[in-house]
Amino acid sequence: MTTSGGTASRVLVLNSGSSSVKYQLLDMDGDVRLATGLVERIGESSSRLAHTPRGGPARERTGRIADHDQALKAAAGELAADGLGLDSPELVAIGHRVVHGGLRFTEPTVITGEVLEEIERLVPVAPLHNPANITGIRTARSLRPDLPQVAVFDTAFHTTMPEYAARYAIDVETADAHRIRRYGFHGTSHAYVARRTAGLLGRAPEDVNTIVLHLGNGASASAVAGGRCVDTSMGLTPLEGLVMGTRSGDIDPAVTFHLGRVAGMSVDEVDVLLNKKSGLVGLCGDNDMREIRRRVDEGDERAALAFDIYIHRLKKYIGAYSAVLGRVDALVFTAGVGENSAPVREAALAGLEGFGLAVDPERNAVRSGEPRLISPDGARVAVAVVPTDEELEIARQTFALAHN
Repeated sequence: MTTSGGTASRVLVLNSGSSSVKYQLLDMDGDVRLATGLVERIGESSSRLAHTPRGGPARERTGRIADHDQALKAAAGELAADGLGLDSPELVAIGHRVVHGGLRFTEPTVITGEVLEEIERLVPVAPLHNPANITGIRTARSLRPDLPQVAVFDTAFHTTMPEYAARYAIDVETADAHRIRRYGFHGTSHAYVARRTAGLLGRAPEDVNTIVLHLGNGASASAVAGGRCVDTSMGLTPLEGLVMGTRSGDIDPAVTFHLGRVAGMSVDEVDVLLNKKSGLVGLCGDNDMREIRRRVDEGDERAALAFDIYIHRLKKYIGAYSAVLGRVDALVFTAGVGENSAPVREAALAGLEGFGLAVDPERNAVRSGEPRLISPDGARVAVAVVPTDEELEIARQTFALAHN
């Protein structure tokens, strides 16, 4: 298989998690997906590899895949079976999603030994994510040491936040010594969606003020002024902000002290509670919004309360970011819940007509994989649904850097 222009224009995007590897191979001559895949449950006897080539049937196999090295080699084997092997001269770079780039990495960066060391130094502020990202980088470098490897950081888009938005009101020396500040996450999604929303409106990104609501199992909001992030809901870690599937979001920090003193919980136990046993799952036992809405419709009071808490927090951030921006041109929903849950979109904006925010019921009910407006004709603020595409954003940034 060759690119349409006959020139090298393929990029492999890798997103390495603690027990999974997601991958996509894209031809940047036309932004064409040549193959996508997922290796999950790495290290278990029930490991699974699902691979889908463009224009062909999906393939799946199960059986133990011991580590990320085997996972990437297995993915490379699937690509090779489609004539898309990693040894192809048309592959120009590999782009890696890296969750935390701190303050040093404000843009996509070619990975060197020094860069990798700095990503490792950031592990204390991203202990769940950066180690897995590092493993993927090392394995990919061993497979293609001759190829540019590019890190695209979730935090980079948010480094434009002014100091008064990024700093916590704690002792400055302590904060600086331990890199404590608000970094924000989901940055590739927020960047992509804000730009696509401007395009949907037929305007340049620098002319549009946007509130982006990335609502998935992890959820975050951002205020984007003229294409630049000026505030975002996640902070030092992805725990701060909105109510999420299993994370609490905003909470009084003294709750942690209280649980230690009164409940005898360790720091690690509180960490697990707030990150894995809170949010929607802590409130009602489910973190799937579809199941929660089904329960609400059946009169389940716990599910109804969980939904109301979720929406209340969301409204607070919409109001806050309306104030931060001063002028809002667009509000956009994205990610799994944002793209697919009409009840969430409707409830989030109910009562906010004074802010110029409203949804048209018929437009809101439409299910589509395309960017679309769901606000009424003549609305002061455009309300949109824009499917996110973090892999394409990573591929574009990787390709641009590899060609500089």
